[in-house]
Amino acid sequence: MESLSLGQARRVALAAQGFLDAPHATPTLRTLRRTVARTGVLQVDSVNVLQRAHYMPLYSRMGPYDTELLRKASEHRARQPRQLIEYWAHVQALMPVDLWPFMQHRMASYRARRGKWWPITDTQPGLEHEVLAAVRDRGPVTARQLDAEFSSEPRDRKHWGWNWSESRKVLDYLYMVGDVAVAGRNSQFEVVYDVPERVLPAEVLNAPTPTPQDAAVELVRRAAVSHGVATGRCLADYYRMPMGASTRDNAGMAAGPAIERLVEDGELLPVRVDGWTRPAYLHRDARLPRRVRARTLLSPFDPVVWERERTEKLFDFHYRIEIYVPAAKRLHGYYVLPFLSGDRLAGRVDLKADRATGRLLVKAAYAEETAAPDTDAELAAELRRLAGWLGLDEIVVEPRGDLAAGVAAALATVSREH
Repeated sequence: MESLSLGQARRVALAAQGFLDAPHATPTLRTLRRTVARTGVLQVDSVNVLQRAHYMPLYSRMGPYDTELLRKASEHRARQPRQLIEYWAHVQALMPVDLWPFMQHRMASYRARRGKWWPITDTQPGLEHEVLAAVRDRGPVTARQLDAEFSSEPRDRKHWGWNWSESRKVLDYLYMVGDVAVAGRNSQFEVVYDVPERVLPAEVLNAPTPTPQDAAVELVRRAAVSHGVATGRCLADYYRMPMGASTRDNAGMAAGPAIERLVEDGELLPVRVDGWTRPAYLHRDARLPRRVRARTLLSPFDPVVWERERTEKLFDFHYRIEIYVPAAKRLHGYYVLPFLSGDRLAGRVDLKADRATGRLLVKAAYAEETAAPDTDAELAAELRRLAGWLGLDEIVVEPRGDLAAGVAAALATVSREH
């Protein structure tokens, strides 16, 4: 069995995620497609303190790009069929449209749980058919546009974020089972729904549904390509699959048997990674570079840091999102981005885009123990690049964290030189 050092495993993982790809002076849709082929999916999240989550992984790999590229890839037009569709792939995420047939068994499993997970389908029978008919007749529509007709009483404010109207609850069910699809998002980031035949290319809708076993193999295969090297648990987590088929709903859709099949076929190679206690698997096409020359900030929702145990094992980087932690108890800040320098997570920085004043606010900046002496200068350069992409004219560094003073000094030096 082959063995990898921890440094080799890090470089394999970063190469698989696209950090070896040659940069394009002006990223195009082709660049975007190449990048999504590396990440597999782009997680969607509503937090907009800096930039929406699904835009950031593209920036981290492609550099500054026109965000209209992502909108174009997520629209269905006659001359340019839709390339990305939003679905519950990792969690809520943009995924390539060709994954839609492989999600059919997941959709079927949600349909089997309808009354348990969506009690409104039992307590208000017939409502789903009425809402679906309304979407088919009026779509594309948001839940709010259907509230007046299908919501019998006003929402309360006791449960922030989950005080959904009846129409929203039913649309969530219809979306999860594939009866409606996400056509896009409006300017308020509300989901816009429509029937699949008006959202997805016909060849995708007409594609045969694979068996559950073949669907599981394809999802694990894609996870392995995006990981480069991974444990079975990481491979299962990438598309949120169970390791074993413990229920009838998950029969055939487990990651464990899919991993075994890919090993038998020679597509996954069992390996040992220094310091890892669990068995690992190397994709046969994974690249092992001698060096990774990355310098970028990663979103809290970037695939590199999704699985926290993997992040600790690969980078010796303990990371938690503290958005929902009371301010007084936060260790590093509200919206903290890891700083990737070379093949190391060398620091972390709490950022906020103050769009009203055109400023990028650095609320705090911290170095890791493995940070190189020039990490402050490297982070300052990356902050200038990020601010330019976001259209922010000024960077303000607050004096919190052991990197803050150095970053502020590096930014001031460049300002004086210009």
